[in-house]
Amino acid sequence: MASDLALVVPCYNEAARLDPAAFLHFLATHPGVQLVMVDDGSEDGTWELLARMREAAPATVTAIHHAVNRGKAEAVRAGIVAAIAEKPAIVGFFDADLSTPLRAIDDFLALLRTRPDVEFVLGSRVLLMGRDVRRRAVRHYLGRVFATAVSLALDLPVYDTQCGAKMLRVNAATASLFATPFRSRWIFDVELIARYLRLPVAPGDAARRDRLYELVLPVWHDKPGSKLRWYDFVRAIVDVGYIWRQRVAHGSRDDARAPVFQKP
Repeated sequence: MASDLALVVPCYNEAARLDPAAFLHFLATHPGVQLVMVDDGSEDGTWELLARMREAAPATVTAIHHAVNRGKAEAVRAGIVAAIAEKPAIVGFFDADLSTPLRAIDDFLALLRTRPDVEFVLGSRVLLMGRDVRRRAVRHYLGRVFATAVSLALDLPVYDTQCGAKMLRVNAATASLFATPFRSRWIFDVELIARYLRLPVAPGDAARRDRLYELVLPVWHDKPGSKLRWYDFVRAIVDVGYIWRQRVAHGSRDDARAPVFQKP
C-alpha cells in the first residue's frame, strides 16, 4: 500500500546518537509515514539498532545495509530510490541525530497539502524571534559564507541548502533526480537543487524555481558528533565551483527570478 510519506534517514556510526524510540513513537502516531533507514557501512552497533527497529515495526520500517561507507549522498540516494519504488506521494530525508525534530514533519506535510504549487521543500535554519535555533558560531558564519557562494552558483536566492531536512513530491521528473550518483559526498543537497532547476518544464507550467520553498524550522539544535571536518568546507567550495561551471555551460531552463526564501 502506498504511503503519504517515505522518509529516508542516512546513518553512519550513529549508535550513540540514534533514538529508535523517538522514530517508532512517531510512526505509531503517523500511520501514513514509512521509514527507510540506511546504514552506510557503520563500524559500531548502528546496523543492530536498525535491525531491531525493523523487527519492532516491520510494516513501516525498511532497513538498508551498505557493507562499506559510500558517503551520505549515496546513502540518501539509495534510500530514496528504494522508497520511490513503493510509490509514496512524498519522499524526504532527515538527519539521524534529529537536529530537526520529527514533529517538524507535520509542518512540511501541512505546507505540501495547502500549497499544491510547491514541489520541493527545504528546511531552513533561521534564528528569528520565536524560533529555537542553536548552532555553533563558527558553523553559522562558515554557513553564511557557503550559502552566499551557493546562491551565486545556482543563481538562486536560497538561504540554507545544507539543513538535513527536505521533502519532494514524487513524480516521474523528481524521481529522475536520483537516477545517477551525486558527484559530491557532502554537498549533494546543492547538486540536487541544481538538477531540479534543470528539469524540463511543460509549456504553461510554473518555472522550477517557483516550485521551491524554504520552510523556516521552529526548532533546530546543533548536535555533537558531526562527521564534518574543516577540510570538508574546502572540498565543498570546490564542488560549488563545479556546479557553477555546469550551470554556466548548460544554461538554465528557467528564466523566472522569483525569490525562493519565504517565511511561513
